[in-house]
Amino acid sequence: MPSLATMASSILPRSSLLPSRHLRSVRAFPSSFQSCLRFSLSRSACVASSSYSTVAADRSRVDISRESIDSLMEVVHAAAKRGAEVVMEAVDKPRNIDYKGKTDLVTDTDKRCELAILELVNSKCPDHLILGEEGGVSGDSSSPFLWCIDPLDGTTNFAHGYPSFAVSIGVLYKGRPLAASVVEFSGGPYCWITRTFTASAGGGAFCNGNKICVSNSDTIEKSLFVTGFGYEHDEPWSTNIELFKEFTDISRGVRRLGAAAVDMCHVALGIAEAYWEYRLKPWDMAAGVLMVEEAGGIVTRMDGGDFTVFDRSVLVSNGHLHDKLLKIIAPPSKLLIQKGFDFSRWYKPEGYALDF
Repeated sequence: MPSLATMASSILPRSSLLPSRHLRSVRAFPSSFQSCLRFSLSRSACVASSSYSTVAADRSRVDISRESIDSLMEVVHAAAKRGAEVVMEAVDKPRNIDYKGKTDLVTDTDKRCELAILELVNSKCPDHLILGEEGGVSGDSSSPFLWCIDPLDGTTNFAHGYPSFAVSIGVLYKGRPLAASVVEFSGGPYCWITRTFTASAGGGAFCNGNKICVSNSDTIEKSLFVTGFGYEHDEPWSTNIELFKEFTDISRGVRRLGAAAVDMCHVALGIAEAYWEYRLKPWDMAAGVLMVEEAGGIVTRMDGGDFTVFDRSVLVSNGHLHDKLLKIIAPPSKLLIQKGFDFSRWYKPEGYALDF
């Protein structure tokens, strides 16, 4: 019996999952893929043209050749495409829904999508470490490469047929975002389409092969923002409700779409100026933050501190507005920390080493 991904590919239009222009054909995987992911030559090849956080600024220390990053990008893109094929096959069919919490959904599609992705990643990168939303940690904890996989970001939207969800895959190298692909689903029931975002350290950000950049808006009053709210209705949740109200009053509006990876890709694409949220997980952020940085934007924590994907708050912006946003967002975020709410790093796999 053919795999789910194979069956889905027969109904998924080829044009709906276009590769970034810096990717070669998936068929062109090197025969010895592991040997080409070695540390080499020029460190400057991986330096992002726009960097703000410590993670981005230290990317010059990621001593991997451009060729090796591009080879890794082939696998990342292929894995995201395979996951998207599984999701595409399921979008207009009945959902089998379970609950992680009172309102936190998981569907059989989340699980099947992650399994399809893992099958490919394990075959191409067997010595890498993996952190999946559904499957948890697997692989070699001594590896400097960590795959952060969200097989279906925006599960609640998917379950309702609301057009804002995605397959999101980001790969870290010693904790730094290195390669990413996000396949966004839009359209709606019986007219679903996708667009594919890709980014690599120092290689830029792309949407369906077209290089993208953040917007140039430098005033809050002329900007559109996006935020999100978690499932715990506690004080950080209430704090963000107040931020939502404040920015709604002083900007062109604040959207709540329900898929963090999509929200950050929209900032990278330049159709929104900023996005923030408390208590996201690494798989929610690993791909999106790299998209924003490589599109020319800025990433920090909501209290203004240097960001890693293991932190519990994130603010991404087009860069022009970042300091203005922090003047409003940072004080209540710092107050939460002073009150004792835990904003330490979390979900870092045991034994995984960070180089900063």
